[in-house]
Amino acid sequence: MGIFGRRDGVNEAAVMAALGTVQEPELGGDLVSRKMIKDLVIEGGQVMFTVELTTPACPLKDEIETESRAAVLQVKGVTEVTVKFSSNVRARPGLFDKAGIPGVKNVVAIASGKGGVGKSTVAVNTAIALAQYGARVGLLDADVYGPSAPLMTGALGQPVPVNGKLQPLEAYDLKIMSVGFMVAPDQPIIWRGPMVSSLLRQFLYEVNWGELDYLIIDLPPGTGDIQLTLAQAIPLTGAVIVTTPQDVALSDVVRGIEMFRKLNVPILGVIENMSYFACPHCGERSEIFSHGGGERTSTRMDVPFLGEIPLSIAIRSGGDAGQPAVTSEAPEAQAEAFRAVARTLAGRISVEGLA
Repeated sequence: MGIFGRRDGVNEAAVMAALGTVQEPELGGDLVSRKMIKDLVIEGGQVMFTVELTTPACPLKDEIETESRAAVLQVKGVTEVTVKFSSNVRARPGLFDKAGIPGVKNVVAIASGKGGVGKSTVAVNTAIALAQYGARVGLLDADVYGPSAPLMTGALGQPVPVNGKLQPLEAYDLKIMSVGFMVAPDQPIIWRGPMVSSLLRQFLYEVNWGELDYLIIDLPPGTGDIQLTLAQAIPLTGAVIVTTPQDVALSDVVRGIEMFRKLNVPILGVIENMSYFACPHCGERSEIFSHGGGERTSTRMDVPFLGEIPLSIAIRSGGDAGQPAVTSEAPEAQAEAFRAVARTLAGRISVEGLA
């Protein structure tokens, strides 16, 4: 039965009016005016409906469920409320002023001002976390001189062409492309910038990515040819800057943010990696690289802070073994820290989609 059918008992208009008082806590506006209420069914005193979210990794899903349930229970005659969720990830308006990648709704660049901050670890684990929530996700390893996706995901093999396009490899529900699939592990890539830029364009447009909610691109560190090519070639939803807490890394964060701003790429936020170390034996916390610098810098630069990832032996060993930390149930793997960052990032992308 549809939303506008007539039923005896509980008044359907009253249910919709109640849901109209529930605000979408991140995007603003109420659930009804945003057309987020789907498949309303009333059977006696039982009310069932689906809330269509802008991402399956919605960081405020529990809050929406609690407030929706409470609002509907205030309607006369309602005795039970069942709330279900679906999602419809949308592309940011205006993205397709440039040549978008067919089927790809959002392209997110994961960048860092300098090397050694764990950018690839964050990119891989965040991508997998989004996929774990049910999103359709691709991972493009654009760090051509130091490709790490094959090792970190355990994906093996070589992409094959089908109907003129390369088929990405798959692991952990990700579609993955990397130059590391095409060269021996000990073979260096000794290419000038134009060759690297050409390869990046091929990976963007000549790979069969299919239908994706998010394409996560792991960029090389710094502010060079690949970053410029990416920003000029495709419509980026935004960029995420990964840093560690110490000043030597944070000074490069500022340069990275300013680069993307000059290229008119939205900054989705800053992630502080290796934020602290919690001893797995005694639980004592040690701030090896200081702490909080990422959040302070994001405040100073007026960009969102997406969260912090602790330093952990399990995170490092999982990446080396092709078993990313977010796939582990061991507490020391800090999987929930990556999932929290993924939820916050997904929320930021939804908000950016209103721009």
